[in-house]
Amino acid sequence: MPSLLSHLWPRRRLHRLTAALGVAALLAASGCSVLDTKQREWIFQPSDRSWPGANTAGMDDVWIDMPTQDGARLHALWLPQPATAGNAPVLLYLHGARWNVAGSSPRIRRLHELGFSVLAIDYRGFGKSSAGLPSEESAAEDARAGWDWLGRHAPDRPRFIFGHSLGGAIAIDLARSVQDEAGVMVEATFTSIPDVVRSFRWGWLPVGPLITQRFASIDKVAGIGSPLLVVHGSADPLIPATLGRQLFDAASEPKRFVLIEGGNHHNTQSRAMEQYRQALDELLGLRLLAQASTVPASPR
Repeated sequence: MPSLLSHLWPRRRLHRLTAALGVAALLAASGCSVLDTKQREWIFQPSDRSWPGANTAGMDDVWIDMPTQDGARLHALWLPQPATAGNAPVLLYLHGARWNVAGSSPRIRRLHELGFSVLAIDYRGFGKSSAGLPSEESAAEDARAGWDWLGRHAPDRPRFIFGHSLGGAIAIDLARSVQDEAGVMVEATFTSIPDVVRSFRWGWLPVGPLITQRFASIDKVAGIGSPLLVVHGSADPLIPATLGRQLFDAASEPKRFVLIEGGNHHNTQSRAMEQYRQALDELLGLRLLAQASTVPASPR
């Protein structure tokens, strides 16, 4: 997945992963942490890369101090609604792998056009945030820091969580751990990393037990206490739509599943904003803006 295992793991890296997993048992037996480190590198691919054509004009830079001894900080982009919008809902945006937060600027703008004030964070190791190799645990801490920032800066606003690809797994983990979210939206995400690995041609290899960064959303999604929208493209070559559907099936009501015909891993939102808007209206009862999108055409 370019945002996950092929993004995460380009083809040549998949071959390396297979070889690495072949010696994983020996590494695990010796107590070696190399396997975990390599998985974190493959899954997140942290960098300062941005999607070509990213445009953050009009977005404010935000810095969030982490409660860590090393003084870590997160960089985020903040795109608020105008003061005239009144009690506009706020949304925490959690991006996927490989690209920094600026690469998600087209999606951030579309969500803003729907009526949300959007805070989009970079995990540690990405973009301008503090350096480091992310993990499932550290990404969860970063998401919670972004959530708390929204709570402090918009205490009377309904708060929502959005995650794309790997960010969808982080979003589900966050939603399960808090009790004050008004709704959750995930797009092009999955049930677990082992399930994604099993979807590959070489997925018959018994490597599941060796995966340490599991992102097991399938075990967490039923614990979400708010409405859930799951969106997936029918032509997603990186994360099969069947995994999105299985995740949806495991979730509690109220929930909606939207399959975007012909949508791939990146363009489901840009192809079907009206379906998106209608699902959010029906599921969340939001009176979202009905204007046509002004976001330039983009593959994201």
